[in-house]
Amino acid sequence: MRIGELASQAGVSVRSVRYYEEQGLLTSIRSTSGQRHYTDDEVQRVMFIQRLYAAGLSSRTIAELLPCVDSPSEENSDAALERMAQERDRLSEHITHLMGTRDALDELMAAARAHREILRTTVAD
Repeated sequence: MRIGELASQAGVSVRSVRYYEEQGLLTSIRSTSGQRHYTDDEVQRVMFIQRLYAAGLSSRTIAELLPCVDSPSEENSDAALERMAQERDRLSEHITHLMGTRDALDELMAAARAHREILRTTVAD
């Protein structure tokens, strides 16, 4: 199938399919005129890649996980699980940082509200 059909069936843009190929996440067979052609299996692969992106993974991390799909083995599975655990830890640290940032903003907002209240009572007097 051609790139437009793959994109349509997988629910992504043609640009996304090209990007996945540039990142080494997807391969195509080129016709003599240079057109990309894909197998039916690539639809599921693109959908899987989309799920990995939705989980917050980068294209580099996804490339590290794909051997588990392309060459299933206990070793590749263990490596993929370890890599996903590392990403989960990274995301957890980021969430903790974001919560601290939110709390700091809450404190600033409380101070601004208190200051606004002082201004109201000063103007009213």
